[in-house]
Amino acid sequence: MGMPRVLLADDHRLLCEALTKLLEPYCTVLGSVSDGRALLAAARKLQPEIVVLDIAMPLLNGLDAARQLKQIQPQCKIIFLTMNEDPDLMAEAFQIGASGYLLKNAATTELVQAIQTVQQGRTYVTPPSSKELAGTFQLRHNNNGRKSEPSPRQREVLQLLAEGKTMKEVARIMKITPRTVAFHKYSLMEELQIKTNAELVQYAIKHHIISP
Repeated sequence: MGMPRVLLADDHRLLCEALTKLLEPYCTVLGSVSDGRALLAAARKLQPEIVVLDIAMPLLNGLDAARQLKQIQPQCKIIFLTMNEDPDLMAEAFQIGASGYLLKNAATTELVQAIQTVQQGRTYVTPPSSKELAGTFQLRHNNNGRKSEPSPRQREVLQLLAEGKTMKEVARIMKITPRTVAFHKYSLMEELQIKTNAELVQYAIKHHIISP
């Protein structure tokens, strides 16, 4: 088994540079990007075997970027490298199709171990998180269908609006019309019984669509 082709995605440039130096003896590092939309574009062009990404990224968060990546490149392995220990997020990451979930406060050698594990077709989870993850999967299974969730398209619109983009800016980024943006926004507000833009932002923060 040869060296895996790895693409990094994190909005902290210094971290990406440090990870590149760490991984180069073990992987072919194709490059790094700083937001979820750039990740999708780079993945189409570079065809990585493994993507290492954070959850909190601008323009398109890591969870939604991973969801789209698995649709266009289902063979690509995904490892989340994040500060977030929330077992709900870990469960969502694996439901999307992730192969690994690693905390940034782990030993640096653990990322190399995670990549090697994932390359072999196995799953890697930061060890203290394994039991919590199993419990969260069971809870999500028991509560399946009880709560309305925004569609992937609504989540994209919500993130960009919550980051302070205007409807015209969102339309340009997503390559849709401002009227379509407005439709998604107000449909989402009606479904979630949200009345103001401030409440939309609070919802986005609470559900980890954007960082506080």
